[in-house]
Amino acid sequence: METQRTAEFIRQAENNRRMIEKLEKEITVSVQWRKNMWTEAWEELDAYERALEEERNAEKMNLQKQMVKIQNRVRRFKRHLSDVKPTAELIERMREMMSEVETSINSLKEEQRLRLQEYLREERTCQQEISAYVKKMEHWSLPVKDNPKVAPTTTKIKAPDKNLPVEVQALDVFLQRTGGADGGWDQSDHQAFLKVWMKHGGRWTYRKEAKLCLPGKSPEELDHHEEWYKELLLLQDRKRQVVQTWKSQKNQQVQSLMKRKEEEEEEERRKKAAQHQNHHHRSEEERRELVLQLQEWREKKKRLEEEEEEKRAMTEIQKRRREKEEQRQQQEVKMMMEEKILLRRREEDERQRREKEKERREEDERRKEATKSIRRFSQRDLHKLEVKVHEKQQKEKEEKERNRRIAASLREKVNIRVNKDPSRLTTPTKGWQERLKHVGSSQSGPSSHMFHRAVPTWRQGL
Repeated sequence: METQRTAEFIRQAENNRRMIEKLEKEITVSVQWRKNMWTEAWEELDAYERALEEERNAEKMNLQKQMVKIQNRVRRFKRHLSDVKPTAELIERMREMMSEVETSINSLKEEQRLRLQEYLREERTCQQEISAYVKKMEHWSLPVKDNPKVAPTTTKIKAPDKNLPVEVQALDVFLQRTGGADGGWDQSDHQAFLKVWMKHGGRWTYRKEAKLCLPGKSPEELDHHEEWYKELLLLQDRKRQVVQTWKSQKNQQVQSLMKRKEEEEEEERRKKAAQHQNHHHRSEEERRELVLQLQEWREKKKRLEEEEEEKRAMTEIQKRRREKEEQRQQQEVKMMMEEKILLRRREEDERQRREKEKERREEDERRKEATKSIRRFSQRDLHKLEVKVHEKQQKEKEEKERNRRIAASLREKVNIRVNKDPSRLTTPTKGWQERLKHVGSSQSGPSSHMFHRAVPTWRQGL
């Protein structure tokens, strides 16, 4: 199951990487033709893209370093686990190594989770901004009326109260006069302006990014809105100071009223105490009863303290017993682990010894079998060699006998005696005699024979 999950994760990561490369290529192709039209905006976007690329590469390198560090710790743990003899110090050290590896993995996972949440928040913000820009561009395509009516602002501003301080009234009048809390702008445009303004801390460097975020606003409109926002901040600060002053005065009044009320209540209590002391004098028996009650209370308190001390002592004793029992159990577990490891090592040694003994016996058997095979093959080859030598000798003997017979027959042919007949040179041969028999009288007329085509072989005899 874990292997399947790992393979699925690797496949998904590879698909995401390919999709990112494809989207980057599409972005490069789609904006390449606009590079000459919007040179300044393109340079800013290019610089921002390079900054994001450097940040992504740095994050990638940091993640790779952390992964390599965790991998090295795991390898070191495996090496200690397999090579070193088990001892108490080794087990404790390996436990520390395991905790370090686990802490590193958990911290890496937590860091990546936080980073992913941050990326998700940024993605949602970007989606909202893109949606706002898309809606704004859709409004651009709508026909513009000759006498456009100013849309009422969403924030309803009440008429200034004449009883309020001048600073509060000035802020309300300013908002009514300049078009509400957004300065006459669209709420999305004003929010984009505030975001860029806060990002740059109100410095003049915000204008480059503001041009990108607000392409429909001219530099004069940005300057006018900037002056309006500065005036708004100043009026809000004055209103805040006035409100704080009013709150402090109100608190002082409330404190003075409470102090006066406490003094009146204290005076009332003193009067009641004096009346009670004057009208109700305690008797001697009541005083003795109070003394007895006080003594009983002290004895009870002392007894409770002694019981509490005994409980604490018993708790401490039980705690020490539990600690000793835990130490004893840990020692037993440690001894059991050592015995198991020792037994496992002995079994491994015995298994290796048996395997070596088995291999040695098999090697001896193979050596004996090889010796027998070599001896058998040697005898077979020797027999074959003897047969071949015998056959060769037999062939040579037969060849000699055949040559002897041929020589004898040749000698018999060469030694034939022939009688000489000198007249046979002039005697006609048999062939000539036969020819003379068939020769007729010579005729000068034409021949009666005619030449015909030869009959094909397949048609002969039909």
